[in-house]
Amino acid sequence: MERAEKREFVTSLNQVFESTGSVVVAHYAGLTVAQMNDFRSKMRAAGGSVKVAKNRLAKIALQGTKSEGIQALFEGQTLIAYSDDPVAAPKVASDFAKGNDNLVIIGGAMGATTLDADGVKALASLPSLDELRARIVGMIQTPATRIAQVVNAPAGQLARVVGAYARKDEAA
Repeated sequence: MERAEKREFVTSLNQVFESTGSVVVAHYAGLTVAQMNDFRSKMRAAGGSVKVAKNRLAKIALQGTKSEGIQALFEGQTLIAYSDDPVAAPKVASDFAKGNDNLVIIGGAMGATTLDADGVKALASLPSLDELRARIVGMIQTPATRIAQVVNAPAGQLARVVGAYARKDEAA
């Protein structure tokens, strides 16, 4: 890489560390190109990205960001997976690591919080933002539906009683 390319890479990586919801750092030694492409496509489908980072450049990019505490994780062949949704990147990385022993999660960050491998796995077990939104909407709609049923029930009963009296009068 030339100096200009390195500066551009450090700048883009600095923006990633500053603006994303979560960052996962993992070792990828032994992954084939096909497996890496599969991992990247799964991460892209979940709204995240994967970058192979030179450790020295990643450490420079981390300086002055809220994720600065993860500098020690950048040793060996490392990659970073990140997403705006704090749960998406850890979830995809953990699922991929379960099926592939060559991807080893070593830690990560969520904002200013530094996570170890267990912290990343715990974050991956949480529901995503879309799932939480769906649950909240469901919880809001359920009481409204019940209230509508309760309010409409007496009116329905009253209508049935009036209808019964009308049929009784017609029969007489």
